[in-house]
Amino acid sequence: MVKPTLASHLHDYWGRVRGGDIGSLPAILGLIVLCLIFGIARPTFFSAVNFANLFSQGAAVTLIAMGLVFVLLLGEIDLSAGYASGVCGAVMAILLTTYGWQWYTAIPAALLTGVVIGFTLGFLVSKIGIPSFVVTLAAFLAFQGILLMLLSGGKNISIRDPFVLALANKNMTVVVSWALAIAAIAGYAVVQFVRVRGRAVRGLVTDPLGVVLARIAALAVILLSAVAVLTTERSINPLISGSVKGVPIVAPIIAFFLIIWTFVLGRTTYGRHVYAVGGNKEAARRAGIPVDRIRISVFVIGSTMAAVGGIIAASRANSVDPNSGGSNVLLYAVGAAVIGGTSLFGGKGRVMDAVIGGAVIAVIDNGMGLMGYSAGVKFVVTGLILLLAASVDALSRRRAAATGNR
Repeated sequence: MVKPTLASHLHDYWGRVRGGDIGSLPAILGLIVLCLIFGIARPTFFSAVNFANLFSQGAAVTLIAMGLVFVLLLGEIDLSAGYASGVCGAVMAILLTTYGWQWYTAIPAALLTGVVIGFTLGFLVSKIGIPSFVVTLAAFLAFQGILLMLLSGGKNISIRDPFVLALANKNMTVVVSWALAIAAIAGYAVVQFVRVRGRAVRGLVTDPLGVVLARIAALAVILLSAVAVLTTERSINPLISGSVKGVPIVAPIIAFFLIIWTFVLGRTTYGRHVYAVGGNKEAARRAGIPVDRIRISVFVIGSTMAAVGGIIAASRANSVDPNSGGSNVLLYAVGAAVIGGTSLFGGKGRVMDAVIGGAVIAVIDNGMGLMGYSAGVKFVVTGLILLLAASVDALSRRRAAATGNR
């Protein structure tokens, strides 16, 4: 077996890109360009305060988008994810306030609500045979009514539980922030070297050592730079308003789900089955894969992550109201997954796509807000970027089909 070199690895990667396998490359390049544009136009964009705000602004959408990646991988759609997050957030808020539950029982109840919603949607799609567009559109309408009924016709429920409020509004200590960053880098390095060693033992082609070290170095630079910025003092007057330092608590929450779902899709039999069903449902069925179970499960994951997003959104707003999960939440969540590189046609995508796409959405919303643009302009720009991402996906699939790189 010929040992791969850095040059051969780059050559192979360029060949995949030319063949239509571009992954998240357009989204990453777009994110860099957007940050440069907003940073030049408004220097405050790169401030520590604004950097921290980006996490809280994009967290709920990113978490919902993670669940939608699983649904999109099967070529399905979930139009109810936004209001499903609102219903789950309302369930948690009602249990906390009206019934006096503690956070450690109210949050699991909200997550269980998401599981039930997902199972119901998946059952109707896979067992009854109703198209996912119709099922989730009906749920989109129904959940608006359920949310109104839960909130007694439209009242606002304020959340006072310190733990729930801290999820999207508080920061970790400086020491914990640095410790988690270093642990994440060390863990990633161990995973990379174990993977290389495992492939080498089995006689498989491995990535060159230079590529592995470059990945670890890139992650280290990104994480350590981010922590360095976020651990600076962000309070205007610490003596009066208190010190504000550290990485937002919501950041490791996003990282936790990113690691879990990335492992599920990339390192488990279930993940391989999801990609197989998304690539060719009939071929997967003939191969013995339980297609119906897979289809139900992705909707369960999608709605459960919608529940997580709803909890974070309720935490950030300190309340729930009839518009929770409405407005642009669904559109931004679907847009985040697609802009990040997940295909609308099924069979191609990663959970990381949701994080990258969520960052793009958050940067657009935040940057254009700093520049004073109206909500209308933000929607137009976001829509055009989503259209561009879908066009790139369609063209890359056509290119892959023409070159045989499926």
